[in-house]
Amino acid sequence: MKEVLVIGAGYVGLITGVSLAEIGNSVTCLDVDSHKIETLKKGKTPIYEPGLDDYLTKNINEGRLNFTTDYKAAVEKSEIIYIAVGTPENEEGAANLEYLFNVVEELKKYINNEKIVVVKSTVPIGTNRKVQDELSQLPYNINVVSNPEFLREGTAFYDAFNGDRIVIGGYDENSISVIEDINKPFGIEIFKTTTESAEMIKYASNAFLATKISFVNEIANICELVGADIQDVSKGMGMDTRIGNKFLNAGIGYGGSCFPKDTKALSYLSKQLNFDPLIIESIIERNNRQKLSLVDKYNNFSEMKDEAIGLLGLSFKPNTDDLREAASLSIIEKLNEMGKEIYAYDPISGGIAQEKLGDKIKVLKSSDELLEKVSVVFIVTEWDEFKNLEFSKNKKYEIYDGRNILETDSIPVNSKYYRIGR
Repeated sequence: MKEVLVIGAGYVGLITGVSLAEIGNSVTCLDVDSHKIETLKKGKTPIYEPGLDDYLTKNINEGRLNFTTDYKAAVEKSEIIYIAVGTPENEEGAANLEYLFNVVEELKKYINNEKIVVVKSTVPIGTNRKVQDELSQLPYNINVVSNPEFLREGTAFYDAFNGDRIVIGGYDENSISVIEDINKPFGIEIFKTTTESAEMIKYASNAFLATKISFVNEIANICELVGADIQDVSKGMGMDTRIGNKFLNAGIGYGGSCFPKDTKALSYLSKQLNFDPLIIESIIERNNRQKLSLVDKYNNFSEMKDEAIGLLGLSFKPNTDDLREAASLSIIEKLNEMGKEIYAYDPISGGIAQEKLGDKIKVLKSSDELLEKVSVVFIVTEWDEFKNLEFSKNKKYEIYDGRNILETDSIPVNSKYYRIGR
C-alpha cells in the first residue's frame, strides 16, 4: 500500500483518487475549493458519474480515502503525488497551464523528502520536462512521470478498471517501475515509453477519435445529397477491421472537456512549431459546423417558423451533467440570435443549464411536458429515455433528430421527421 496524494478533486482527480483507493492505497485528495472538499467528506460527489457515489462512500468508510485543503500536511506524508488539475484552453486555443504550475510552486514549498510526482493532467508535449526542471531545484530526488488519463465521461469509473491501456512515460526506470506496480491491480495492459511520447499519445488519441467523428459526419452530409443511408454506410465501413466500428455514429458533433480542447491545443502547438496542421484544423471546422446542422435543417425545411422550439438533451453526451462544448449551447446561441423562444429538458443537467443560461431558455421538468408544450423538437443528446418518446397522436410535429435515435414507426403519421445522413 502506498501513501498517495491526488491534487485536484475535479473529474479526473476524483476518479483517480477513488480508483487508487479501491485497489488498496491510502489516498488523500487535495483541492483549494473548501466547499468541494466538505461536500466530498460527506460522501457526496460534485459531479454526476454513474457508480462513483457508492465507491466514494465505501472507501471513505473503510479508511482508505480522505479529503483536505491542507497542502503542507498532505504533501509531507505522501510518497507519490498525482497532479490532476484542469488545463482549460485559453483564448488562443492553447492549454492554460496556470493551475498546473501553481501546484508545482506549492510542491516546492512543502516537499520534504524523495517523492514521485505523476502528471495526470492533459498537458502539451514538453510540459512534464518543465515540471521536472522546476522540481529538480529542490534538494531531494524528485522524479516526474507522465500518466495521461483515457476516461470517458459517463463511464469513467468503469474505464478506470476496464481501459484499453495504461500509459506511463518517464526517464527514471525506478520511478516508472513504482508507478507500474501501483497500476498492476487494475489488470490493464501497461505501455511504458518516454515522457514526450506519453504526452503525445494522449493528444494523438483524442485527435484521431475526433477525426473519425468529423469524418463520418461529413460522409453523412454527402449521404443526404446522394440518397444513401449513413447508418448502413457506417456499418459497412466498420466491418473492415482496419477501420473498426467505434466512433462512426453520425450526429451533431462532439463536445465535452477533451476532444474540443485537445484538438485546439494540438493545433496551437503545431503552429508554434511552424507546422500547418491541415487535418486537425479541418476536424475542428467540420465539428463547429456540424453542431448547427439541426438549425440548418430547420431553416431549410420548417413550416412552423413562428412556433417555439424544444430541445431534448443539453449535456454533451448521455450519463453526464457536463455542458462543456455541448452542441446544445451552440444551438441555443444561434436560435437566440434568430429570436426564437426555446424550451428544454435534460434528465440530469437541466438545473445547471438554467443557472448557466438564464432567460435564454426555459427548462422543463420532463420530456412529456416538452412534447406537450412545443411542436418543433430538436433531439440533441441521446439519453436512453428519448428513444421511446410518447408523441401525441393528435398533434403535428417537426422533429429534428440530431442523434438518429428514433424509429420511424414512433413518429405520428402527420408529422415531419428529419435525421442526420438518412
